[in-house]
Amino acid sequence: MSARLKSGLIPYLLSLPTALWLGAFFVVPLAAILALALMTGNSIDGWTLTWNFGIFGDAVSTYSTQFGRSFLYGGISTAVALVTMYPVAYWIAFHGGRFKSVLLFLLLLPFFVSFVIRIIAWQFILADNGIILGALKDIGLLPENTHVLSTPFAVVAGLTYDALPFMLLPLYVALQRIDRGHVEAAADLYASASERFRSVILPLSAPGIYAGIVLVAITNIGDYVSAAILGGPSTTMIGNIIQTQYVNNANYPIASALALILMVTLLLAMAVYARVFGTRTLQEHVT
Repeated sequence: MSARLKSGLIPYLLSLPTALWLGAFFVVPLAAILALALMTGNSIDGWTLTWNFGIFGDAVSTYSTQFGRSFLYGGISTAVALVTMYPVAYWIAFHGGRFKSVLLFLLLLPFFVSFVIRIIAWQFILADNGIILGALKDIGLLPENTHVLSTPFAVVAGLTYDALPFMLLPLYVALQRIDRGHVEAAADLYASASERFRSVILPLSAPGIYAGIVLVAITNIGDYVSAAILGGPSTTMIGNIIQTQYVNNANYPIASALALILMVTLLLAMAVYARVFGTRTLQEHVT
């Protein structure tokens, strides 16, 4: 074997363990889900692969409302998390001083508790006679019939709360990496504080914004725990439908089809987002 051929094979040999790992734990399960979606039958008589591609159209037409609701709730919670966490990450990165690590730890400390427990805690907080609504009703600031649980607000609040660390950390890392010399140079050129932020800090933090939006959007759109605990029949998300069809109804083909549709839709949405609002495009538009 020639030296040129050996050198050409080295990159493929180095990537072979990763390829085998992805093949075993991503491609094979994905193929199994696709095969299951194309089957017909029932859990008693068994399932038969009949290449029922029509199930995808039926799934979309039947659960289009839940798909739209999932993207709506996921989009709102992502936007709220970004608007909330960007000032926090900015202050810690630029003004936290030697207490940066302590401040980050204190902000992330509640999220060491189980996700389900934290969402159940929100159920108690938002209860009709809970510590917030109950107190406000007692002093007459809210009517007695005020109800928050099982509303879109409660679900979006739960999704946003769970998304905060996923948005905070990428933003903080991006802001922390900004060379302070660039900001000082803009100040030397008589740029105001708002101009320095708009022309220097925001474009240079674009990778963190991009990463935070991707992490939070993908997580929240596919979430089903917040809607199950804080929501009701009118706030059902597509994740709840998948969980119900798979666990309760044993309707594995429709659950698999919905999961594949959600995954493909998210991949296409992220591809369009990366194409239109990628970090380079964002920097060009801001500057």
